[in-house]
Amino acid sequence: MITAETVERIARFNGDGLPVVSLYAPVDTGAGHRDLQARVSGLLHQIRPLAKDSALRHEARMSLRTDIERIEKALAEEHWPPGAIAIFSCARRDLHEEVPLPQRVRDRVVVDATSFARPMLAVLDEYHRSCVLVIDKGSARVWEFYLEMREVSKFSDRVLRKPNYAAGLAEDRVRNKADELSKRHYRRVVEVLDQLFRTDRYDLLIVGGHDYELPQFLEFLPRDLRDRVAGTFSIDAATAPVAEIRAAAAAITERYERDEEQRLVSDVLDKAATSRFAALGLGGCLWAGTVAAIQTLLVQQEATAPGVVCDESGWLALSGDVCPLCGKPARHTPDVIDELVQAVIDEGGSIKHVEAATKLMDHVVAAHLRFPPPPSLTGRA
Repeated sequence: MITAETVERIARFNGDGLPVVSLYAPVDTGAGHRDLQARVSGLLHQIRPLAKDSALRHEARMSLRTDIERIEKALAEEHWPPGAIAIFSCARRDLHEEVPLPQRVRDRVVVDATSFARPMLAVLDEYHRSCVLVIDKGSARVWEFYLEMREVSKFSDRVLRKPNYAAGLAEDRVRNKADELSKRHYRRVVEVLDQLFRTDRYDLLIVGGHDYELPQFLEFLPRDLRDRVAGTFSIDAATAPVAEIRAAAAAITERYERDEEQRLVSDVLDKAATSRFAALGLGGCLWAGTVAAIQTLLVQQEATAPGVVCDESGWLALSGDVCPLCGKPARHTPDVIDELVQAVIDEGGSIKHVEAATKLMDHVVAAHLRFPPPPSLTGRA
C-alpha cells in the first residue's frame, strides 16, 4: 500500500555511505512476464560490476549484492498491477520498498548515495491525497484515500442515549446537554483533522454523515480546513460498510479532479494568449521539452503520436532523420508523447494527464513554461 509515510521515507532516504539502488520498469499486461524479466535483468546487469568494484568498501559491495538478489527475488514473485514498478533498496540500511505506480515510466536503474525518487514523485503528484471523515454526533472514523483506502483514526465521545425523554424545563436542559456534548465532540474531531493535515499534508477533505448533522459540523472547521473540503456525502456512520464509503469518496475525488483539469486547461490557454510562457500543440511542446523549458505539461489522457527522438541530445520532434543539435541519427518512436513526458520528469517538471473534455482535445498537449524557448533550429518543432 502506498502511504504518505512510505513516499516520504523513500524521498528523504540517504544511504549514509552505502549505495542506494533505485529501479523503474513499466509493467504492461500485454507484454507478459518474460518481457518484464528481460528488461529488469538487463537493468541489473548494468550495476553488477559495481558489486565487484574494489574501489567500493566491502560493506558497500555486500549491500549492493543483496540489493540485486532482493530485486531478482521480487521479480520472480512479480504480482504488480499494470503501470510501472519502482523499487528502492539499500540492504545494509534496512530499505527495500516496492512501489506500484499507476502511470508508465521509462526503464532505468540508478545507484547513488540517495534514492532517485523524482520519477515516482512526478507520477504520484498527479493524484490527490484525501482525508476521508465519516462523522456523527458521537463518533468519527478517518481514512487516508490515496489510490487505496487506509484507516488512520477512529474514536467515540460521550452522547446522551435518550435526549428526548424529558419534558418542559427538563427537556430544555437535556437538549442543551446533548448539544454541548456534540459540540465538544466536533471540536475534538477538528483537532484531530488539524493534526493530520499538518503531519500528513493531505490535499483534500471529504466528509460523510447524516445530512442534518453535516452543516453544523462544517461550521466548526477553521478556514484552512474548510477550503480543503472537496465535497460531502450522506451516509450512516454506524452502519455504512467501508466499500460504500470508499465509493462515495472516489466519486467526489473524481468530480474534483475533472473540475481541476478544466481550470488547468483554461489557465494555460489564457497564458498562451497573453505571453510566451505557454506552449500549445505537439510541435511547440516537443521543442520546449527539448530545451527543458517545460514546468508543467498537460497531456490528453491516452493520447499517442509517432515521432523522433535523439538519445544523445534529447531532441524531440514529429519527424526527421538526423538530429539538428548533434548531427546523429534520430530514433523513430511510436509514441513521442511518452518520450516527452519522461523528458519533462527528468528535468524536474510535473505532468498532468487530462481526462475531462476540454479544449485541450484540440491541441493534445499544452505546457506552462519556465522560460520562452529559443527559435527551433529547423524552423519547426
